[in-house]
Amino acid sequence: MPNMSLKKVPMPEQDPNVRNKNFNEVALGYTEEMAIEEAKRCLNCKHKPCVSGCPVNVQIPEFIALITQGKFEEAYDKILETNSLPAVCGRVCPQETQCEQKCVRAIKGESVAIGRLERFAADWAIKNSKRTFERIPGNGKKVAIIGSGPAGLACAGDLVKLGYEVTIFEAFHLAGGVLVYGIPEFRLPKSLVQKEIDVLLKQGVKIHTNMVIGKVFTIDELFEEGFDAVFIGSGAGLPSFMNIPGENLNGVYSANEFLTRINLMKAYKEDAETPIMRGNAIAVVGGGNVAMDAARCAKRLGAETVYIIYRRSEAEMPARLEEIHHAKEEGIIFKVLTNPTRILGDDKGWVKGIECVEMELGEPDASGRRRPIAKGGSEHIIDVDTVIIAIGTSPNPLIRSTTPDLATNKWGCIVADEQTGQTSKEGVFAGGDAVTGAATVILAMGAGKKAAKAIDEYIKSKKYLFTE
Repeated sequence: MPNMSLKKVPMPEQDPNVRNKNFNEVALGYTEEMAIEEAKRCLNCKHKPCVSGCPVNVQIPEFIALITQGKFEEAYDKILETNSLPAVCGRVCPQETQCEQKCVRAIKGESVAIGRLERFAADWAIKNSKRTFERIPGNGKKVAIIGSGPAGLACAGDLVKLGYEVTIFEAFHLAGGVLVYGIPEFRLPKSLVQKEIDVLLKQGVKIHTNMVIGKVFTIDELFEEGFDAVFIGSGAGLPSFMNIPGENLNGVYSANEFLTRINLMKAYKEDAETPIMRGNAIAVVGGGNVAMDAARCAKRLGAETVYIIYRRSEAEMPARLEEIHHAKEEGIIFKVLTNPTRILGDDKGWVKGIECVEMELGEPDASGRRRPIAKGGSEHIIDVDTVIIAIGTSPNPLIRSTTPDLATNKWGCIVADEQTGQTSKEGVFAGGDAVTGAATVILAMGAGKKAAKAIDEYIKSKKYLFTE
């Protein structure tokens, strides 16, 4: 019998006043019974509108139907056909604007909890599955992938299944890209990321860490090393700043540095050697998911007061509604329609406050959002000892500066075909944040998958050309 409830089966969570003092995962996941109950809400639509909303085309009705039958491992296998990182995507994908938005059940009531069910299937398999992953026989062709974030991992996962010898070059000491340096432990446990990477390793993907491409090798040198194609999935790790007075004071962080110290370098642990500012009153400037992550991390590090300062209204915030909701539950104070004008310091060069001005919304700008305009005479100071700037990132210039025939745009992003990832340089493909600027994990994965298909076609065409 289908479950015709208009509401999703609730996801168990840690209590807000407990979780805002620890880095354990907030959402606790479905039990088997909960998962089956929620899966029964799926109508198994013939036209599968949900699939069209998924950038990696997970066969959603099929895996959900398997869950209703208690076939959890088979459900996981079905997801793996198109998505190499289901435990990750089940947690950090913006399902509400993708697959779940297109769910028929959302016309009247709440959509099926597709993301929660994907997470359940992946978590169940990680805990219970005894399966082994076979290496695909090689086809003799080699592909280099720059960056082990979601774009690079998705590209690698598809290429290795086609028989390519895939080598990932990662700049950090640990694979995972933004999944390990950017997203906090309480949203995405790093052990899960590693387990999903381990699956790729078992399938034959090689990962070399501490390899900064542009320094250790240029792209041209990778071709000289015998690679037949290169995929650039190096992300967007260069932080943006506001260029206001006081940004060079002690106690001012980019969100990128703040989160990398916490997530990748474990600064939240008492015995960690990585230094981190444990402020008492902290201002986070920005309104995206990164701003929410930084604010919630600051609270967990012991800050008594944490502000989110955002120049538009809450309705314009780009962060997921779930993240905004969780931040409010955890005691984060939202100061919307507020814009910083300068950061104030004491006589020793440390932050002591942030001067802001109130804003009002005018006509829509190029982004489609109403443009914020400063109110005259509304200047005020908020007393803080730490400021975290979370207003976006752009790609690191190292690759483009060492590859002169690689076209980039005015923002420093690599110019690449949207459907194939093909760049201006033959044999070089790109996707994810290195092309789009900072976006979502799943969009980066979608770009990696498209590029894998295009790389396969490119190498095969070269082979046929050679043999003829």
